[in-house]
Amino acid sequence: MDVRQLGLDGVLEIVPKRHGDARGYFIETWNAERFAEAGIDLRFVQDNHSYSAAAGVLRGLHYQLAPRAQDKLLRVIRGRILDVAVDIRRSSKTFGKWVALEISAEKGNQILVPKGFAHGFVTLVPDTEVLYKVTDTYSPAHDRSIRFDDPDIGIDWPSPAGAFELSAKDLKAPTLATAEVFA
Repeated sequence: MDVRQLGLDGVLEIVPKRHGDARGYFIETWNAERFAEAGIDLRFVQDNHSYSAAAGVLRGLHYQLAPRAQDKLLRVIRGRILDVAVDIRRSSKTFGKWVALEISAEKGNQILVPKGFAHGFVTLVPDTEVLYKVTDTYSPAHDRSIRFDDPDIGIDWPSPAGAFELSAKDLKAPTLATAEVFA
């Protein structure tokens, strides 16, 4: 497995080794022992599956506050997304900075988004499926979001032919300046 830093502390691209032949391929997407050897020692407790019918579906920017904050390990099993992580730790020298990574079923890459980061993605093609593991279960009392188009963050989202499709929750999200974030 290849592990690459993406420029913000703890946000990683992980590319598992793909074993293939004429029949197809096999990928080990999570192995606690191998990940620990690479410095990633996490205990995942919940798996999530997201399906988006169209290109331009934007989900995020989401996070949970402590003590229910979540690390996320995300991969695409069908389609392609642009995945974004935003540092929302006020004490961090990279507070408000973001990184983006294209993740696809074809490439088989994954992104690790640690606690203290808001996370979101936009689908780049129709019929996209995303799987992700988290280190704490969903907690509505700790669930928060930040506007995907906050000008103070300035994420360069790819513009689909039409407008983005967002949930009502994401359309009402506050800006980073007014959001409840990490110390």
